[in-house]
Amino acid sequence: MNLLHFIEQFPDEFSCKSHMKLARSKEGVICKKCQSKKHYWLKSKWMWQCSYCGFRTTLRSGTMMENSNLPIRTWYLAMAFMTFSKKGIFAAELQRQLNHTRYTTIWSLMHRIRSAMGKRDNLYDLEDMIEFDQAYFTVATKESDRQKLKRGRGSQKQSNVAVMAESVPLEDLKTGKQSKQCRYFKMKVLDTHKKEEVNTLIDSNFDDTCIVFSDKSTSYVDIGDYVEVHITEKSNKETTITTLKSVHIAISNAKRTLLGIYHKIKGKYLQNYLDEFCYKLNRHYFAERLFDRLVVAVTHQYWYKSG
Repeated sequence: MNLLHFIEQFPDEFSCKSHMKLARSKEGVICKKCQSKKHYWLKSKWMWQCSYCGFRTTLRSGTMMENSNLPIRTWYLAMAFMTFSKKGIFAAELQRQLNHTRYTTIWSLMHRIRSAMGKRDNLYDLEDMIEFDQAYFTVATKESDRQKLKRGRGSQKQSNVAVMAESVPLEDLKTGKQSKQCRYFKMKVLDTHKKEEVNTLIDSNFDDTCIVFSDKSTSYVDIGDYVEVHITEKSNKETTITTLKSVHIAISNAKRTLLGIYHKIKGKYLQNYLDEFCYKLNRHYFAERLFDRLVVAVTHQYWYKSG
């Protein structure tokens, strides 16, 4: 979708509300009171009513838009601009495009959308063959801390990030040339370098039947307890361009994107920016349909845990 198509499809608030109603109806509305999935629409109230307990659910209730005073069309415009560009848009530019008076409102809106992107990707586990490594991303530091910065590992201006790539080996039947096709990526900010945090990350993001490739870091010694097979190789240039090629390409692209658009990011917000990068990377094949997928992500009811 481009800007001309957006204006044509969503000329006013009513068109956005109608589209959101359709998106939520397709995915299914869940009652907050009794968790029933059977509802009927109250046209005069613009609400769903539970068929069992009578509890009413508004259009925004349970979504990332809940408690927001911004018009739904403003949300839709923000999502559209964030998906128009492959690399992204910064808050000041979006504020100018939306002709909004308050920068903090637009900044907060964008972070809520990024949070929805991360929550959507968290619904899925990585499977099959997975490349796993860590990278250091530069983050902003307080001026008072710049005089007492640590060097190397553990520096306040470096944030440790775990990078994961689900890759599938391919072989050309004619030439015999081998390659890899990556399907999904995840990036998670780590608070420490301890193996316990890596173990928790593996357990919550990997399917237990997968095969993991990594270097021989001491933080990875227990990965084999959580997956089918854990293969390690000594970290060197050869490993970077063969075994862990996909994760290092993703790391390079992520650093270039964040540095080029947002410059230095505060450490506590780094995860949101990484979530946006991975969400777009994982859905690059959707092209013009990326906006529709983001609407689904923002309107999904993450509070409900099935099973």
